[in-house]
Amino acid sequence: MTYSHTFSAPHVEASLGHGSLLWLLQPGGNQAVWRMTLAAPMILQHLRASAAQIELPSMSIKVLTVTEQLEAGVRYLDFRIAHKASDPSMNLYFVHMVYTTVIVQDILWEVLKWLETHPQEVVILACRNFDGLTEKLHCHLITCIKQIFQCKLCPRNVVPTLRTMWQHGYQVIVSYEEDLEVLKHCELWPAIPYWWGNKTTTHALIQFLELMKQMGRPETFFVAGINLTENLRYILVHPFGSLKTMTLRSLPCLKIWVRKQYPGPQKECINIIAGDFIGNDDFVRDVIELNTKINPQLDCPSKGSGTKSISFSAF
Repeated sequence: MTYSHTFSAPHVEASLGHGSLLWLLQPGGNQAVWRMTLAAPMILQHLRASAAQIELPSMSIKVLTVTEQLEAGVRYLDFRIAHKASDPSMNLYFVHMVYTTVIVQDILWEVLKWLETHPQEVVILACRNFDGLTEKLHCHLITCIKQIFQCKLCPRNVVPTLRTMWQHGYQVIVSYEEDLEVLKHCELWPAIPYWWGNKTTTHALIQFLELMKQMGRPETFFVAGINLTENLRYILVHPFGSLKTMTLRSLPCLKIWVRKQYPGPQKECINIIAGDFIGNDDFVRDVIELNTKINPQLDCPSKGSGTKSISFSAF
């Protein structure tokens, strides 16, 4: 399924082309690459992963693939990367309680393949966690990123407006949660702050997000996570529940909250909204269409030239 509500659509170029991606609302996916049955009882997932992160090759995929997420309109992918302690190879895996059965390099190639057929689309790849990565493995990962995406990588000294990205052929922004490595490579952006509520109820999560908004948005990319989190107490009370059931039950209330948000540089504006199990409802469309709210003059900082006043019209 492909949504027409992407930034590359012809009717978007004129209205949002000069807008920095920092000020636009973008949809994101938390489970970029999972290889486990998320519908399985959470207590089983917890017991399997409580001692250590382990590989479960027999588990099946219950979320959208990376290509399917991109086709659905997701433009922020959360890559939690790790190296297995017992693995003598340089292979890196994604991890979320358990290791995936696919390696990071293969997924990066998958992203590139999709971008090559969608030349005006821009994706943000958030590389983080890095459990078990040595300096040598960091070097290996960054080399892979550079070799795969090459000139599609947007340097961090660029003001990332859509027009600028299109003019230079930039399609990928890579944030990297390792400051020392970011300093070495101009192609890497600093880690993207993530508002993670760590809540088991929709009401508590929304309260957390509203509190974060009152404190003011960062001037960088940032993510508001609308994902609920199961803790041990919740698992024991709901031994046969699942993260998917928990999440889908919360979606109606969270969708109401999402539709009330605004893009822009102002204090209470939101940048990226990331959720679990996206693609099966109107989440992506709802987030993209929030950019139609940008009608007044918006001051968008331009490096070396003060501020640039631009007006965004509705789609």
